[in-house]
Amino acid sequence: MLGAILLEIRYPRIDPVLLELPGPFDLRWYGLMYVVGFTISYFLLRWMARQDFLRIDPDAIGDLLVWLVLGLIIGARLGYIVFYDAGRLAEDPARIIRIWEGGLSFHGGLAGIIIAGYMFGRKHGIPFLNLADGIVLAAPFGIGAVRVANFINGELFGRVTTEAVPWAMRFPTDPVAIRALGADQARSLREREQIINQAYETSAWEAVRDQVPLRHPSQLYEAFLEGLVLAAILWGILWWMRRSSRRFPDGVFGGIFLIGYGTFRSFVEIFRQPDAQFRGPDDPVGTVLGPLTMGQTLSLLMVLGGIGVLVWLMTRPRPPERKRRRAR
Repeated sequence: MLGAILLEIRYPRIDPVLLELPGPFDLRWYGLMYVVGFTISYFLLRWMARQDFLRIDPDAIGDLLVWLVLGLIIGARLGYIVFYDAGRLAEDPARIIRIWEGGLSFHGGLAGIIIAGYMFGRKHGIPFLNLADGIVLAAPFGIGAVRVANFINGELFGRVTTEAVPWAMRFPTDPVAIRALGADQARSLREREQIINQAYETSAWEAVRDQVPLRHPSQLYEAFLEGLVLAAILWGILWWMRRSSRRFPDGVFGGIFLIGYGTFRSFVEIFRQPDAQFRGPDDPVGTVLGPLTMGQTLSLLMVLGGIGVLVWLMTRPRPPERKRRRAR
C-alpha cells in the first residue's frame, strides 16, 4: 500500500485562473486554450491556402475564423442546453446566455462550425467540402488544447478506479473532496476555486486527500486521442497524398475526421464520469440510448455520418478535373 501511495501521480496544483483582472472577468486557462487553438488553426489554414490545398485566398482566413469562432460558441452553448441541460431551461431561460458559468458541448460546437463554414463558403463561392477538409485538418490541435484546459479545471474527470491504474489521480474537484473541504457551500465557481486553493495552502487538502477516490484522468485520454493521435492520422494521410501526388475528392478528410473523433470519444466515454443529469439509482452509468451514454450516442451519429460521407464520395461520379482557383 505504501508503495502505491509513493508511486501515485498527484494531480498538479494549477489555478484555473491564469490572471485575475479588475471587474467580473478573469483570464482563464480554458479561454487561453481556445485562443491557442484558433491561433494554430489560423497559421495552418493559411499554409494550406498557400499550398493550393485549400481553395481560398490566404488573406481571407481571418474572416473565416471570425465565422468559425461565432459558430463554435453559439453551437457549443446551444448544444449543451439541448443535449445536457434542457430540463433546467424552462426554470431559468436566462441560463442560455450565461456562458461564463460553463457548459459547452463539443458536438453542438461541431454543428455550429459546419453551419458557419457552409454559410461562409456559400457567400464567398468556396466549395464547402474543400473548406471542411481544411477545417478538420486544423481542428485536432485546438481540441487537444481545450482538453488540457479541462484537466486544469478539474472538470470532466474519469470514473472511479483503483491503484491498479498507475496514472489514476485524486481530483480536488471530486464531489467527495468538494464536500470535505466545504466548497459545496460556495456561491460561485470562483469562490469554490479559491476554497480549493486555500486548502492547498492550509494543508486541508492533504488531510482529506486519502478520502477522495482515485479516478481516470479522462481529459488527458481525450487530449491524446482526439488531439495528438487524430492529428497524426489526418496529417499522415495528407503527407502521403502529397508525396504520392495522389488527389482525393473534397470531403475525404472531413469523413475521416468524423469517424476518428467519434470512435475515440466513444472509447473514452467508457472511462469518463457519466453526466450527473443522466445518472440515477437504477442507472449509475447514465445511459440514454440502450447501453450508450449521451456522448457515445452523439459520437455514434458522427461515425455513421463519416461513413456516409466516404461512401457517397466513392460512389458518386467524379467531376472533371478543373483548374484550381482560390476564392475569397
